[in-house]
Amino acid sequence: MILHQAADVKASRQVDSQVQLRPIPHPYQAMLAICSDLDETPDRRVYWEIMRFLNTTGDTAMGPGVGLEVGNTIYFDMPPDQFAYWNTDDAGREMVRALIRSGHIDCLHSYGDLATTREDAAKALDDLDRHDCRLEVWIDHGTAATNLDPDIMQGHGDEVGHTAYHADLTTDYGIQYVWRGRVTSVIGQDVRPRLCGIFDGTHPIASGRTLLKEAAKSRLARAGNAKYAMHGPNETLRRTTLRDGRGVYEFMRCNPHWGGVSSCDQGRHIGEVLTRDVLHRLVEREGSCVLYTHLGKIDDPRAPFDEEAVRSFRCLADAFHSGQILVTTTRRLLGYRRAVREIEVASTLDDSGLQIDVTARADRMPDSALSATDLAGLTFYVPDPANTHVTVAGKTVGDLKRNAPDCTGRPSVSLPWPSLEFPTR
Repeated sequence: MILHQAADVKASRQVDSQVQLRPIPHPYQAMLAICSDLDETPDRRVYWEIMRFLNTTGDTAMGPGVGLEVGNTIYFDMPPDQFAYWNTDDAGREMVRALIRSGHIDCLHSYGDLATTREDAAKALDDLDRHDCRLEVWIDHGTAATNLDPDIMQGHGDEVGHTAYHADLTTDYGIQYVWRGRVTSVIGQDVRPRLCGIFDGTHPIASGRTLLKEAAKSRLARAGNAKYAMHGPNETLRRTTLRDGRGVYEFMRCNPHWGGVSSCDQGRHIGEVLTRDVLHRLVEREGSCVLYTHLGKIDDPRAPFDEEAVRSFRCLADAFHSGQILVTTTRRLLGYRRAVREIEVASTLDDSGLQIDVTARADRMPDSALSATDLAGLTFYVPDPANTHVTVAGKTVGDLKRNAPDCTGRPSVSLPWPSLEFPTR
């Protein structure tokens, strides 16, 4: 973070030491996005019931919903036994569009197994455009031809000249964050990497193997290995360039299960991943997590989550409502993490009080502007919240929140974090 004196403020003095950016929005100590690939979700009814349980407090097949903020993914061309945009009926497509507009579908999970050409991609994007549906996050799927990773995910989507090339269309449409197969077992990103918590004494062989794999990834990253480069700094985001030269932000996901990154990554086993111990360690580390899973892989379509899964989500809801873990969508978490990296803060003190001005850094990625949504939740420790004022790009924040001291004993001010509004049908 670069703190400097504003150039045009008269009768002011620099007070950089009194202003500190809080890594996580007040009052939370950690951030979590449940980033679920929709693979094998049987139909729109199961998809909707999962989303209702996670995002509302209404009655569902699994009991009262947990009232969190959880996004989901969508793809287009898939075999008929899996829920997808082209596979469902008109009601299903309208449901998808409503969830995209509300922010609860925030990721495009490739164009699907059966989308193999540029024309398939264009057809999907044209439909999204026609219905004013915007998505900014891309997630590679299986070994789909339209994937953007040439290595782990075996894609050709950014390979100019290939029949599946679409990266120009997709980024022009608005995709700027991409997942290309990187998953870590480390609990908590955007903090110093620590391997503690991976080893499980009740499963010493399997968890020991997972621990050794993560240690090897870190060593390879330090040695310059491109495949594991993100595992070294343990950051959620990095800038990268696709094969066609287009710049994007790549992100890494996490599956903290002791059995490894591909273990229990399903709705039928989510209770074995979202454990109290994992949540405790995430809070303790004050990190962020984009959780890798497939919530639609279930055993009983009548009640998608079993009792253990329901208990784990209720435990997560307790951590959210008590102000420990900010649970949000993938897009919102990525935007916040990017904002923390790409803002510049000037702080000065004059007769009206402490002035904090937030601007975008000049070296941010071109053609990828930070939005007001990305800046939501930004929190600054200050000595006197009542006499602190914040501007963003020169405009005063009128609804600034003034916060009492948190667990560190320091007061703060923050930009509001508005909740998404789940659509009704």
